[in-house]
Amino acid sequence: MAASTRRGRAAAWWAGACAALALAFLATGPAGAAAAGAGKGKAPTADKSKPADKGKAAAPAKPTSPREILDYVDDLYRGASARGKMTMKVVTEHWTREMALEFWSKGEDRSLVRILSPAKDKGTASLKSGKDMWNYLPKVKRVVKVPSSMMGGSWMGSHFTNDDLVKESRMADDYTFKTTFEGKRGAAEVIEITCIPKKDAAVVWGKVVVTVRSGDYLPLSLVSYDEGLKLARTMTFSDVRTLGGRTVPSRMLMVPADKPKESTTVIYTEIEFEAPISDDVFSIRTLSR
Repeated sequence: MAASTRRGRAAAWWAGACAALALAFLATGPAGAAAAGAGKGKAPTADKSKPADKGKAAAPAKPTSPREILDYVDDLYRGASARGKMTMKVVTEHWTREMALEFWSKGEDRSLVRILSPAKDKGTASLKSGKDMWNYLPKVKRVVKVPSSMMGGSWMGSHFTNDDLVKESRMADDYTFKTTFEGKRGAAEVIEITCIPKKDAAVVWGKVVVTVRSGDYLPLSLVSYDEGLKLARTMTFSDVRTLGGRTVPSRMLMVPADKPKESTTVIYTEIEFEAPISDDVFSIRTLSR
């Protein structure tokens, strides 16, 4: 195979990877993405159920307990449906790449993300349905199902795995938890909740520490440790803005502990919650348009 062809295919797969990474935040929520662990299925087809009703975006109810705080963080970016735009930047030791994307999501198990720029990757898209994921590569005009053998691996040097994207995880369900700090840390009043996985939970982390602001319970960081309790990666939240009628951190930064100079950054630029989205959007036919 010619070197130019190999480079072209590698670029196409990387573009699909970046689109796929965005699904972690759309379908599982930030805590679900950070806490996910280790499918087979049929390609989704469009059904004729009614689109979600459009309504005023409402943030989840304010929490009063550690469980409610974890649920609040999980549900902060979720709605019955949502659509919007985001940017993604992946920095590694050898290269830096940026993309603009648009997305649609419905419930916790259906998402579609399409790349808008750069021009060479425009049209590359990823579809999540349940525990399955497909990529569309416009350069070769192919829809490719992500195989189970690749679900635990990193996509082309990015800092999330496919399992992060499709795992329908909720912190309060998969972990035992307790408040381990409450008070002033630096300039902020914070609440820290330490989460230890339940014995039968399908997660890869030995511990996850969630820190939120005391006043409004917006997330500040999610720190994940491996099964040996060694620091694995840190996700931080910043740039609080009003998007879609909700006050949320618009910027999320993931840094792996073993490569502290590398990172993946996701920035939401537009979100519309409770958007009227037809189920037709989440089909292989729409993916390959």
